[in-house]
Amino acid sequence: MRVELFGSSVWVDRETTETWYAGAGPWDCTCGYCRNFLALAEKRQLPKAVLDTLDPLGIPPEKATYVCELSPDGEEVHYQFSYRLAGCIIEDGEDGVGRCCHETYPYGAPGFPEPHFDLEFCYTLPWVLEESK
Repeated sequence: MRVELFGSSVWVDRETTETWYAGAGPWDCTCGYCRNFLALAEKRQLPKAVLDTLDPLGIPPEKATYVCELSPDGEEVHYQFSYRLAGCIIEDGEDGVGRCCHETYPYGAPGFPEPHFDLEFCYTLPWVLEESK
């Protein structure tokens, strides 16, 4: 299906994407920052714009294919996180909520079917774990 995501025109193979995510596990880094992200994702406490993008594509938020803590900021943490989709970017664009891009390293998506592209988000999220950062 052809859709607009973040100002980009993309073609998404939703069936292939859903099939891959159905067999994938959640993001599995065990550092505190990633466990914090995962706790938020599993409880669907990510920003509405993220959930509104992932839900129609059949992507569970806890199954990110990349998560990186960019910097702590008091009781919050700046994160970059991505999800891989089967399909291709037809026309690039960016709207500030996220972007469509090509990440060459597979991170949490080894063996993902070709062609594919990534949805990348950068958000400041709360620290919800009881332990300190």
